[in-house]
Amino acid sequence: MISTYVYKMGLVGANFSFSTAVGLFNSVVNLLLLLGVNLIAKKYSEHSLW
Repeated sequence: MISTYVYKMGLVGANFSFSTAVGLFNSVVNLLLLLGVNLIAKKYSEHSLW
């Protein structure tokens, strides 16, 4: 959903700075979720990403 919104605002609506900010925020949230889930997986099992 967020990627579609970024596409519509950025390329279709020509609002490049706003779509860049939303895309960056989306990437940061995804990274934090990945690191958090990896930490939980490492704590409760012997499998993790790294």
